[in-house]
Amino acid sequence: MTVGEMTLGKALGAGLRRAMQDDDKVVLLGEDIGKLGGVFRITDGLLDEFGAQRVIDTPLAESGIVGTAVGLAFRGYRPVVEIQFDGFVYPAFDQIVAQVAKLHYRTQGRVKMPITIRIPWAGGIGAAEHHSESPEAYFVHTAGLRVVAVSNPADAYRSLRQAIASDDPVIFFEPKRLYHHKGEVDLDASLADAPPMGLASVVRPGRDVTLITYGAMVGTALQAAEAAEDEDISIEVIDLRSLSPVDYDSVAASVRKTGRVVVAHEASREAGVAAEVIASITERCFEYLESAPLRVTGHDIPYPPAKLEKFHLPDLDRLLDAVDRVLDRPNSLTEVDA
Repeated sequence: MTVGEMTLGKALGAGLRRAMQDDDKVVLLGEDIGKLGGVFRITDGLLDEFGAQRVIDTPLAESGIVGTAVGLAFRGYRPVVEIQFDGFVYPAFDQIVAQVAKLHYRTQGRVKMPITIRIPWAGGIGAAEHHSESPEAYFVHTAGLRVVAVSNPADAYRSLRQAIASDDPVIFFEPKRLYHHKGEVDLDASLADAPPMGLASVVRPGRDVTLITYGAMVGTALQAAEAAEDEDISIEVIDLRSLSPVDYDSVAASVRKTGRVVVAHEASREAGVAAEVIASITERCFEYLESAPLRVTGHDIPYPPAKLEKFHLPDLDRLLDAVDRVLDRPNSLTEVDA
C-alpha cells in the first residue's frame, strides 16, 4: 500500500495518471494542459508520459472542446475535459446540457457518454471576473448529468478515478483554493473498495445541529464545529460530495438525530443547491425538525472584486450565527433584524 501526503492538485494529477494507465481509451483535452501542464499544473508531466495523442492541447474554444469529447465518446473513448476556469464553462453550456446530458436518453441507451468535465471552481483566490464562480446549480438542474464536488486530496484522487470509469457524464468540481492543501492519499486504493461516488460523508459527528455543505466550505464548517464546542454545541458536519444525485438517506439520518439543519455553499442563494436540499429535507423529515432550516450562501450578486470577496464568501461567523438561530440562541444579527 502506497500512502503519502500530497496536495489536492497533485492528487488529481495522480488520479488522471492512474486512470490513463488503467485504460488506454482515457484521453485528456483542454487549453494548455500539455506542455504547460494546465494553469494549475494538474496535468503536469502527463504529456511526456502518454504523448500528444492522449494529452491534447486544444484551441481556446470550450464549445469545440466539449463537442470533440462527444465525438470521442461516440467512438468508445473516455474523454476527460479540463475547463480552465469555472466562468469559462458557459460557452460550452449548450454542448453539455443539449448533447452530453441527453444523448444516452435520446438513443434509448445505445450511446454512452462517459465524459468527465473537470472544472476548477469557486472563489477565495483573489481572481478576476469569470475566475471565481459557482455554477453548480445549472448542472444539478440538468437531468442526465452527475455532479461531484471534492473537498480533500484522498477524495479527489478516488472520486476522479470513479468519475472517469463511470459510463455517465460527470461534472467534476475542484475547489481551486484547496489545490495546495495537503492530506494523506492511498495511491494503491482499489475502486472496488472505495465508497460510492454518490455517497455523502459524515466528516464530524454531532448531536445538536446538522451542518451540510461541500467543496472548500467543508473546511469552514469543521472550523465552525470546533469553535461551537467551546459553548457545548455539538455540530454534525456532512460533506455531500455528490450534488446530483444527493445522498438523502445519509442526510435524513443525521437530521432525524439532530432536528436542526444549516446548509451552506459559496454559490448565490436564489435557487441554489441549498434551497433544493432544504426542500427535500423538509419533505422527508418534517416531523423531526425542531426549527426551520437555514441557508448560508454567497450573495445574489455577480462575483465581487478580490478586495470584497471576503464579504461574499460564507465564513465562520455567518455559519455560527445560523447555528445560533436554529438553536434559538440570542445573537447579534438576530437582534439587529428585530
